[in-house]
Amino acid sequence: MANTYTQIYLHVVFAVSGRACVIRPDRKEELQKYITGIVTQRKQKLIAINCMPVHTHILLGLKPDEAPSELTGRIKTGSTNHINEHDGSAAVFHGRKGLVHFPFPIRILSTVINYIRNQENHHRRKSFQEEYLEFLERHSVSYDKRYIFKPLE
Repeated sequence: MANTYTQIYLHVVFAVSGRACVIRPDRKEELQKYITGIVTQRKQKLIAINCMPVHTHILLGLKPDEAPSELTGRIKTGSTNHINEHDGSAAVFHGRKGLVHFPFPIRILSTVINYIRNQENHHRRKSFQEEYLEFLERHSVSYDKRYIFKPLE
């Protein structure tokens, strides 16, 4: 792709199936490094990451050679396998189901980085469900309230 210049910033949010608290605080850093490895192996750029007990936020700088859903599918599959192998739990991040991508302009990059880094403080005031619905509404994403937090199959 000679003479192709692109920078796509994407804030990715996905949750553990059933919103089970399987991302243990003592394993958080290890999981974040594992996810970073998946992203860098795909020759993409991980800018910020924060794994909370029931969900994960990732800020990516994407090149146009891989679809966002393909990369996040790999991240979710790899993360599921990593958690299950190391913790003996039955965590599931469903492939390309149950995630949201939020693109944004470079001018708010530092705001998004700080938001991701400060998830612990943020969730003292707001649940994951409240946060998720707020994101959808802020970005004008249509959704059906009857199914938004229904378990995935």
